Amino acid sequence: MTARILVVDDIPANVKLLEARLTAEYFDVTTAMSGPEALAICERAQCDIVLLDVMMPDMDGFEVCRRLKANPVTHHIPVVMVTALDQPSDRVQGLEAGADDFLTKPVSDIALLARVRSLVRLKMAADELRMRAVTSREIGINDPEVAAVSEAGRGGRVLLVDDRKSSYERIAGILTAEHTVDVETNPAEALFHAAETDYEVMIVSLGLENYDGLRLCSQARSLDRTRGVPILIIAEAEDNARLLRGLEIGVNDYLVRPVDKNELLARVRTQIRKKRYTARLRDNVQQSMEAAITDALTGLYNRRYMESHLGTLVEQAAGRGKPLSLLVLDIDYFKSINDSYGHDAGDDVLREFAMRVRKSIRGIDLACRYGGEEFVVVMPETDMAVGALVAERIRRRIASEPFAIEGGAKAIDVTLSIGLASLASENDTGATIIKRADQALYRAKRDGRNRVVADAA
Repeated sequence: MTARILVVDDIPANVKLLEARLTAEYFDVTTAMSGPEALAICERAQCDIVLLDVMMPDMDGFEVCRRLKANPVTHHIPVVMVTALDQPSDRVQGLEAGADDFLTKPVSDIALLARVRSLVRLKMAADELRMRAVTSREIGINDPEVAAVSEAGRGGRVLLVDDRKSSYERIAGILTAEHTVDVETNPAEALFHAAETDYEVMIVSLGLENYDGLRLCSQARSLDRTRGVPILIIAEAEDNARLLRGLEIGVNDYLVRPVDKNELLARVRTQIRKKRYTARLRDNVQQSMEAAITDALTGLYNRRYMESHLGTLVEQAAGRGKPLSLLVLDIDYFKSINDSYGHDAGDDVLREFAMRVRKSIRGIDLACRYGGEEFVVVMPETDMAVGALVAERIRRRIASEPFAIEGGAKAIDVTLSIGLASLASENDTGATIIKRADQALYRAKRDGRNRVVADAA
């Protein structure tokens, strides 16, 4: 795994040392000698992770980290503080500034590389979602980057897996000031518990009696339901080798006993912020996918989706010798509604029209807005006779009750005309069926509207 690492330190010897270590592991290393220079490099998206010295003149590492995390363009870049400061208060200050970890000089090569690889792996997973969500602002979907900057990381749901009473009572007591905490003292049940509830952080003690905590972490990473839940492990100071092994198998963060209260709170907040950011990215991607195939006004599928999906439905029906029917629906005199009452009233009619159509068809039927006031309904496994009954049911549902407009202040009568066609042969295509249904619709309009006409083919 390779990545672009930015090393920030005002002492050239320190920069050269880290650069040599990372280059030997085939990382692409960029260096900066000051905070402003580092911020400029990150703004240009020229790094995947930042190794940041704390003690620098003019702008220290804490301030650099705060600015990176406050900027929607750079907040997602992992930051590791690398410093001689080794007090819990120093770590907490770095974590509260937004740092992802805090490595104390002199940094061992094993610890450095394990942490860098872990953070790079997590960032690359998030970057895939970020790339898929890149058009969110253009199509009017909320930008997850902006929300992430203001996220406080409080009010989370935490699962604590610990079987030592004095330990879990203290840790749960600290966390309940900011989060909802469930304690699981039986490690064998923890995975089932985690899979059944939407936890935002899972904390696992490596001191479990007769159970390997790292195996539990590994199992959580292998299940779909728990794969995305951040895992924080708690270990004894002499457990360094197991801590590093944990990072290799996908653990997100760790604490060493005795656990400092403020550091525990800060690290859990950090993981919750990341979890919520990732969840927003996934929601954003889902919304983008939905926006690409649905009509924003009516909530029905759009023409693009219908045309691509119709071809598949026709092929399946023809291949299996099953019937398929298609309706083209057109609201009668829709232009006069817009002219008389305004386009807002026309939108009200379209929304209500779509709702009534949706309630008149089955779940397997495909309803879409074809364009303007024209709609299409595709009905698999439906012959012409049944299709005519469905079409008549839709027509009556539209005509039977006036449509409310202007916030319910007025109501107007609406009717529609429907053209019906069915799969006629193995050589039929979606386009030919739509054409025949459209011709039938034309006859319905010509013959007086507010009626259903079936294709004669």
